[in-house]
Amino acid sequence: MYFRSIMLDSKNKVNFIFIRNSIGLVLSIIFFMGISIKELNALPHEWVGVPKSEYGEQLWDRESIKRNEDGSVRVLSKFIPKTKSEITKDILYTMDINCFEKSFRDVDVSIDEVSSNFNDLVDWQDPNGDELILGVIGQVCRMEN
Repeated sequence: MYFRSIMLDSKNKVNFIFIRNSIGLVLSIIFFMGISIKELNALPHEWVGVPKSEYGEQLWDRESIKRNEDGSVRVLSKFIPKTKSEITKDILYTMDINCFEKSFRDVDVSIDEVSSNFNDLVDWQDPNGDELILGVIGQVCRMEN
């Protein structure tokens, strides 16, 4: 009987240690994932401004420029409205730019970099005289060519 109680105690001890270590591992993973998300948000940007318009200001990130397989250029840009409220906050756009046709498509629109949801299937658009978009297209294409 004594031997059996020692076995049960050691079995319970092993189970306890396993559960404790498992919980520690899960909490560590959650903690480090949280840090990774914060670091992602803190990636360095080199914002470049285009001439302001009556609606606000548009910036693009020199550090984010990438050439796509189709020859277009992908860049992160930020629109800062002239007047801000709960509804009108800074908006981040990931844009693809076709420098030859002077067209663009917004493949992602969000208010922060963590909640990105890319959609490469959006149609190309003409800037229709939008000074801010034309400014981004002009500056990015000059830099890429």
